[in-house]
Amino acid sequence: MARDYYGILGVDKDATDADIKKAYRKLALKYHPDRNPDDEEAAEKFREASQANEVLLDPEKRRIVDMGGDPMDPAGGMPGGGFGGFGGGGLGDVFEAFFGGQGGGRQRRSRVQPGADALLRISLGLDEAFTGVRKSITVDTAVLCDVCEGTGSKSKSKPQVCGTCNGTGEIQQVQRSFLGNVMTSRPCPTCQGTGEIIPDPCDNCGGDGRVRARRDLTVNVPAGISDGMRIRMAGQGEVGPGGGPSGDLYVEVQMDTHPVYQREGDDLHLNVSVPMADAALGTDFEVEDLLGEPMTLTVDPGTQPAQEIRVEGKGMPHLRGEGNGDLVAHVHVSVPTKLDRRSRELLEELRDHRSDDAKVADAAEGRGFFSRFRRR
Repeated sequence: MARDYYGILGVDKDATDADIKKAYRKLALKYHPDRNPDDEEAAEKFREASQANEVLLDPEKRRIVDMGGDPMDPAGGMPGGGFGGFGGGGLGDVFEAFFGGQGGGRQRRSRVQPGADALLRISLGLDEAFTGVRKSITVDTAVLCDVCEGTGSKSKSKPQVCGTCNGTGEIQQVQRSFLGNVMTSRPCPTCQGTGEIIPDPCDNCGGDGRVRARRDLTVNVPAGISDGMRIRMAGQGEVGPGGGPSGDLYVEVQMDTHPVYQREGDDLHLNVSVPMADAALGTDFEVEDLLGEPMTLTVDPGTQPAQEIRVEGKGMPHLRGEGNGDLVAHVHVSVPTKLDRRSRELLEELRDHRSDDAKVADAAEGRGFFSRFRRR
């Protein structure tokens, strides 16, 4: 009795070659022996699917099937195609199912490849981030070979087709298994899978088209940049194998601590110590900004400990946009620890004059900006 090759693959009699291949790939992936070791039933289904695929993709054999015959049955007068249907086109489709190409062929790897990106870290002062700066950096990276100009060849000639694999980039071998002869493929060891060879490799780069070298570059650091940000320098990374296009260089900024200022977003914070009398009466005093220029801060009369003095537009420049953040001064009222006789008399007179008494403060008081920093 003729076998139902259409039923084995689960396709209709009017199925196209594409429908047959799609159905076969699905079954081959499901029942392949590598996925089902020591499973005789799966091995048999895999053999049947491979045979049905071979038969239905052959126009003459499919014609015999449609006429009610079995082209794989020697008794029917039509010789078969080898063990389990692995003769002819069946083997090619097995590898197509697993590797996506005819006969198991991998896509040939190009000898010329894009270069890798590189990462470099630089330290930056807060004053440099405030103004922006041009920084000189040194990079150890792969550069284009200046002897062969990236060709990899002494004579700068074009690569030749590899004689081992005939330009396919792979070599194939037939191995015997319990299912019969199975063809395997692997990258060509002569050309490393590229299908091309350099007959006269450059002595400087060994045919790679690139060498390791140290380069001096200048990076433009924009004003307002902050810790952890990266600056992309297009095309300044490593040159690729075979003299391929360069990758990018990323410069990551690491901010140094400043002795006076701390940064939060685009705001600058600093501590100021104000004498007790100045906090009560009010005063003006000067501080230096990040550039060393004098700047006047005004302490209003009655300023309390941990109170903030905010000066708009005196912080860090906005990296994306116009203007600056704010300057925030955190007031610490200094109380004298040693008093001469006259100072004590004046304070006692002030205390007797006022009716303030000591009291328990609210628990939320005193939790300012720098206390948050200490808790982190």
